[in-house]
Amino acid sequence: MKLFTNTFLLAAFLFLPVKVFSQTPQDELEQIRQNYTRSLIDSNNDSDLLNRILAGIPPETEMSDQVVVELHQRYPFNLDKIKEYMDNINEDGSWPDIDYNDTKRSGWDAKKHADRILELAKLYHAEGPSCTWSPRFSTVIHQALDYWFRTKPVCKNWWYNEIGIPKTFGPAFLLLRTQMRPDELKEAVKVMDNARFGMTGQNKVWLAGNVLMKGLLLDDYDLVKAARDTIMSEITTGREEGIKSDWSFHQHGPQQQFGNYGLAYLGEMSFYSELFAGTSFALNAEQQAILNNLLTEGYRWIIWRGYMDVNALDRQLFHNAPIHKALAIGNAANSLKKGSAPVDVEKLDAFLNDNFPPQSSDGAVFTGQKHFWDSDQTVHRAPAWMASVKMASQRVIGTELVNEDNLKGFYMGDGATYIYRHGDEYLNVFPFWDWRKIPGITSYESDAPVPSPRSYGAHTRNESSFVGGVTDGHTGMTAMVLNRDGVHARKAWIMTDDYVLCLGAGIKTDSTLNLTTSIDQRKKRGELSYLENNRWNTVNDTFTASGKALRFYHDSTGYILMQPSNSVSISEKRSGSWSDFMGSYTPQIVEGEVVSLYIRHPKESPASYQYLILPAVSADRTASFCTDDIRVLSNDENMQAVGIDNCFYITAYQAGNIRLADDMLLEIQTPGIYMLSVGNGAIRVEASDPTHMQSSLSLKINDYVLKIMQPANQVSGQSISVTPVISAHW
Repeated sequence: MKLFTNTFLLAAFLFLPVKVFSQTPQDELEQIRQNYTRSLIDSNNDSDLLNRILAGIPPETEMSDQVVVELHQRYPFNLDKIKEYMDNINEDGSWPDIDYNDTKRSGWDAKKHADRILELAKLYHAEGPSCTWSPRFSTVIHQALDYWFRTKPVCKNWWYNEIGIPKTFGPAFLLLRTQMRPDELKEAVKVMDNARFGMTGQNKVWLAGNVLMKGLLLDDYDLVKAARDTIMSEITTGREEGIKSDWSFHQHGPQQQFGNYGLAYLGEMSFYSELFAGTSFALNAEQQAILNNLLTEGYRWIIWRGYMDVNALDRQLFHNAPIHKALAIGNAANSLKKGSAPVDVEKLDAFLNDNFPPQSSDGAVFTGQKHFWDSDQTVHRAPAWMASVKMASQRVIGTELVNEDNLKGFYMGDGATYIYRHGDEYLNVFPFWDWRKIPGITSYESDAPVPSPRSYGAHTRNESSFVGGVTDGHTGMTAMVLNRDGVHARKAWIMTDDYVLCLGAGIKTDSTLNLTTSIDQRKKRGELSYLENNRWNTVNDTFTASGKALRFYHDSTGYILMQPSNSVSISEKRSGSWSDFMGSYTPQIVEGEVVSLYIRHPKESPASYQYLILPAVSADRTASFCTDDIRVLSNDENMQAVGIDNCFYITAYQAGNIRLADDMLLEIQTPGIYMLSVGNGAIRVEASDPTHMQSSLSLKINDYVLKIMQPANQVSGQSISVTPVISAHW
């Protein structure tokens, strides 16, 4: 699985210099401690662009996401808040507003105690031991430390005990290393003893990082080196969990974890890249290149104008999560630059410049289309907008429910489709969602509670292997067979720089419930309107239409139903609670406005749909847009095929024939996803095997038989490009 890194790694080897180190082991430990201390104190620098963006966001009051916790440690020192800590601390060293008996597995309240000690330690170290603004400063820190050492709070979730608490206390202990009494140092080591080498993936990295801090605390060179080597052993590819061949990240089985474990991994590894710089512990060229590629070839795709794609968040649907997680990647990019070759620094700077702050006039610099074949996900980036589709298969888990995170996200891997122009279209909309109408999915219409992955088994799969995409890097087709929870459908997406065409066929169920396909469901920004008799009419509350191929418009986005459908459009105020789907939040009702568009499917026979999404357009453009050039040649259970200009997009669910033009007959001999581009008297074919089980794909163009072999250096599911020796005369 290392083949895909070779092109990128070569440049790194050419540019990174070889360093000779002459420091003693103890000198190196001291330099690493100084690097660690500098990273902790400098992270509060309000002159840094990313910190200025962060400072403009009100701090979160309830946090269970480690990424958010670490971002909050970057806020400029809040002396008023720290004064409150000092004024309100109890004589026994506890704080009255912390529930030390909290039993939550996520967002454990007692961890606030450790967070506050770290905050106090950072300011104490920054101001110096003779901090003059409060003579009680040192006393309060020792009071708080002694309380934790004496009471030893324990969480029901192992993660806090072995990772979260040592990870927070470790930096505080390093900052206070010369100020702690011998008995305090002994207790500090006991806290760090809860973390030991073990586990896999990001958990392994977290644990080893805590052991490393223990080694720095004890001035133990061998332990620090062992921890460093354990951490660096995870900078690799080709494993079942971790960095995948398409530069996505998996953990908890074959499951895309961009915004959760993968983000924590990238943040941690980029930190160590900077931490070890200038020492013999520094990353080698291959390790540095792998991390750079994870960001520039993976994460760069799923960040739009400073927001992370909802499809990348998975179960971590926290308040302001798209902003916080994007900022965390920005910090990772800055850290990676310190040890990178010039060619990679240029890419990292381009990512930062494209998102922080986002360019406004000329649009995004980074454009194109990528199908993540290891994760059943497709991203299309046009200059003015981005679209994302997330699917699931027998190979790939669509979502998970852990520690009461994502209580309602059962359908999040069933073809969820998000369209972005500003980036914040779905920001904090989740309390107001109908979770059976996540944008893009086909599911039951019901008032019953949304199914829980927990009640259906730990990882409920889509019972189909036919899920994938084909692309030439600019345009392409994504498709899936949906066979899940009694719902059956053929779903396909064609994405160009002008629109997203969505097709559905064979939609049916044995259930007595009705089925719907959600077109969109997002925050209301301006009016939702529908076009009738060449006039835009405002949707208030709910508008239903039957048998009309309507056009809708909202927030610079047009929606065109290309076939008569039973359509429902909604514009309304809703109320909800974050705790309904994220159990760590305190139950509290919030209100917001939402627009929703969906199609109700008839039950009499297999249903279908055809609709078009026009991002970043005007209402006039939506009204006048001509769909005649989009030729839907087939949309049934056997095949979905479309002709657009001189390009043909075909998903063949089984072998069959289709006439693409008067003088062009295509015979699909191997089911798959194909794209045929005609130009300059030749045909270029892009093909992919969505089942990941074929060694070759075969088709016949008129009398020409074409057999497309799976290249030895490509992973199954990737697009294969061939230009057969055949003339195109039309």
